[in-house]
Amino acid sequence: MPDTSRQTLPHVHDVIIIGAGPCGLAVAARLREKAPGAIFTDEEHRRHRFLHRYGRSMPLKQVRNGRVTCCGRPTASDTQDLDITVLDATHDDWCGRWNKLFKCYDIEHLRSPMFWHVSPVDRDALLGYAYSQNRENELLEIHHCVGKEVSKHMRKRTRTQKCSAHSACNARVEINERDRIDYFNPSQALFSDHCRAVASRYHLCDGVVKKESVQDISFDVVQGISVNDEPLFTVTTDRGPQYARTVVLSVGPANQPSIPRHAFKAFSATESLPQVCHSTQIETFPDTVVRTRMTNGQRTKVLVIGGGLTSAQLSDLAIRKGVTKVWHLMRSPIAIKTFDVELSWMSKYRNLEQAYFYSADTDEERLQMVRAARGGGSIPPRYHKKLKDHISRGRLELRTETKLVNAQFVTTEAGGRWKVETEPAIEGIPSFDFIYFATGIETDVAALPYLQTMRETHPIDEMGGLPCLTEQLKWKDDVPLFVTGRLASLRLGAAGPNLGGARTGAERIALAIQEHFEECKREDKISGDIAAADKDENEWERFVLGRGSKYSCLVEH
Repeated sequence: MPDTSRQTLPHVHDVIIIGAGPCGLAVAARLREKAPGAIFTDEEHRRHRFLHRYGRSMPLKQVRNGRVTCCGRPTASDTQDLDITVLDATHDDWCGRWNKLFKCYDIEHLRSPMFWHVSPVDRDALLGYAYSQNRENELLEIHHCVGKEVSKHMRKRTRTQKCSAHSACNARVEINERDRIDYFNPSQALFSDHCRAVASRYHLCDGVVKKESVQDISFDVVQGISVNDEPLFTVTTDRGPQYARTVVLSVGPANQPSIPRHAFKAFSATESLPQVCHSTQIETFPDTVVRTRMTNGQRTKVLVIGGGLTSAQLSDLAIRKGVTKVWHLMRSPIAIKTFDVELSWMSKYRNLEQAYFYSADTDEERLQMVRAARGGGSIPPRYHKKLKDHISRGRLELRTETKLVNAQFVTTEAGGRWKVETEPAIEGIPSFDFIYFATGIETDVAALPYLQTMRETHPIDEMGGLPCLTEQLKWKDDVPLFVTGRLASLRLGAAGPNLGGARTGAERIALAIQEHFEECKREDKISGDIAAADKDENEWERFVLGRGSKYSCLVEH
């Protein structure tokens, strides 16, 4: 009888990526890219492509004895053939939740600049895609970033006066005029289409993303599946277990959104709140309750709580959808910032603060730098202008440095409404038909249910709710669980949760995964010429990528 035991063994993936957002797409695309150029200069990119194509076919002359050695044709990088699968809790397509929220909020343009994208090919890939599709009209210029925003008076003062450390001249951001084209906001439609183009280019579309919710992750030898006692990841989902040699965690904020419950004293901690919603849990906007009252001709009032961009977007959208009046409460003074972080963290080439961050000695110091750089929520000037327009027309009431201290749900003939109290008290504040909390999500790795097993069996240090990863974004040196996005902020910096951190994290993870499988091949003792050829090619690539020495390439055969 034929042996059917091999046919019943579960499949072991090379890589499982948990999360199909931009960070997950950036990692998957980078693993499939032969010649990544998004973090290299043009000259480095040309040299890498030349050596990757001709390096092993060029004759090598030995310095000592003059002997010429001819090598064979190069082979593709190992990461090109990796078996990759992606698990996402909400959608079976790339960026499904991302696109859903943008559509729900009716957001036309991203906040990020053009050089923040998911493609590993070129630093200007998104810009090139816009021009190749004749969609440059969908780019929105970001003001107050590049030279023309500096007045003639300031230019004259710069030439005639020395700038002290705390002068206005010193506070001015220095962005080279040649980089003006980078400081535009891409439209949501353009960015989404570019992500689909990246996924299509690397054959990441059909069947790669699966809608499965991860419940647990463990790393150990799996009886009956592991070969030579190789430890594997067991990723348990709502559809059963899956097995992989490496796992990448790209889950964004990761934790579930929570509504501050201190103001809802009449409700228990587990009791649902009527006509209250967190911004990340919105299905329709405004809610059905508000829509019904608007249809019936009733005056509607909505309360939005939060100090970031999402809160401003909800206030603006509610007014555009026909809500009679919106009240917007912020517990801090309003912060007007073009981006989540300052330009010194995210500029195209001169990331001064990022350099300081990498030179920090401890994770405590890095955590302080990240918190200081991101601060609380902030609103870009474009949306601040919209809010001021709504205020001038009497459609919006904006109160800063104000907290919600008590809320009571009162049922009347016209339906239920919230009666609220604030600190400081606001005289004449009305009752509200609905309350939206745009208060963000607090990241805490200790509260993630699917990481409890990993925290018990392979514990690592944690700081401020963030895991203390290796510099390769690995859980531990001997545990190939990689983390990117907000959870990797202690290694990626203040821009880690943003699109800029997605590509940087993808580069580190891809290099580490390639090294991991190279090490596995060495341990398996791949024989003969194949092993020698692979070693020669890898030494060339390591040298070009700045991770090896050219002298290691000059071995005698």
